[in-house]
This record gives sequence, structure tokens and C-alpha cells, in this order.
Amino acid sequence: MAKKEAEKEKLRLRIKAYDHKLIDNSCRQIIDTAKRHDAEVVGPIPLPTEIRKYTVNRSPFVHKNSREQFELRVHKRLLDILNPNQSIIESLSRLNLPAGVDIEIRSV
Repeated sequence: MAKKEAEKEKLRLRIKAYDHKLIDNSCRQIIDTAKRHDAEVVGPIPLPTEIRKYTVNRSPFVHKNSREQFELRVHKRLLDILNPNQSIIESLSRLNLPAGVDIEIRSV
């Protein structure tokens, strides 16, 4: 029973960014912060990259068949911090991450 109770306490961080280098550096910063507070970290686990594709007409009138295609890639990572304490949560909230990195923190 003690093992199941220990598994229940964890923070799940879901990180999203458009640039893969930016998301890897942010994950490294989070892992260093968690290890400084003696926490066990699982991850980063790469999740599938979400690719959004857009097709736009180049000209509105004459050249209808001429089109441009764009894509937007959203890279995702998953981090689990096992047995977090209050100091870890405070340090993660004070962490200064670059613009374009979105973090969703859930307690599982």
C-alpha cells in the first residue's frame, strides 16, 4: 500500500513550443531546478509533434491555381516530478523561461 500512495503524489508538466531547441533548453532548466531540490524526475518524454498545414491562394483573382503552403509545428514534452514538496512548486513558478514556451502543470 505504501508504494501506491507514493505513486499518487506527482506533478505532471506538459511543455509546448514552436522551436525544438527552445523546448529542450527549457526542459533542461526544469530538470536542473527539480534536482537541486532533491526531487526525482521522469522524462522528458517527447510527445508527437502536432503539424498544422495551411494552404493560401497567392492571388485573389487571376491565378487561382497558384497557391502557397505553410505549416506550423508544435513540439511537446512531458515531465513527471515524483514526490514534490512546496519548495519545488515555488521554484518552478519563479522559473524564468523564454517567450514561446507554454507550460501546463497538473497534480496527478
